[in-house]
Amino acid sequence: MRALNLYYGRASSVADLLQPVLALVGRLYVAKVFFASGLTKVRDWSITVALFENEYQVPFLSPQVAAAMGTAGELTLPVLLAIGLGTRFAAVGLFILNAVAVISYPEISDAGIKDHILWGSILAMLFAYGPGIFSADRALMVRYGKGGRTA
Repeated sequence: MRALNLYYGRASSVADLLQPVLALVGRLYVAKVFFASGLTKVRDWSITVALFENEYQVPFLSPQVAAAMGTAGELTLPVLLAIGLGTRFAAVGLFILNAVAVISYPEISDAGIKDHILWGSILAMLFAYGPGIFSADRALMVRYGKGGRTA
C-alpha cells in the first residue's frame, strides 16, 4: 500500500507540472482552429453568407446576422483564448459556437463530429479548470492581489 501511495504521489506531482503546459497547448490549438475558420469566412464574404442562407440552419437569426456574429466570434474569442485573457468567457463563447455549428449543419461527417467533440472537450476543460499559469488571467490576478487562482 505504501508503494501505491508513493506512486500516486509522484504521478500527481507530474500531472501538476504538466497541467499549465497542457492548458496552454489546448488554448493555442483550439484558438488556431477557430481563428482559421473565421479568416476563411472573411476571405469570401459572399460565399459565407450564401452558406448561412443555404446550408447552415441557424435558428432565430437571419443568415446575414448569423454569419456576422459567427465570424466575429471566431476572430475575437480565439485571440482572447490564446493569450489567456478572459479565458473562461472565451471558452464558453467558443463552446457555444462549436455546438451551434454541429446543430446547424446536419450533413456533418463522422470525422467532423469527432473534431467538434475534441474542441468542445478542450473548451469545457478550460472553462472548468482555468487557463493555467501561462496566461494573462493569471498575470492579472497575481498583479492585482487575487492570489494564485486563475479565474
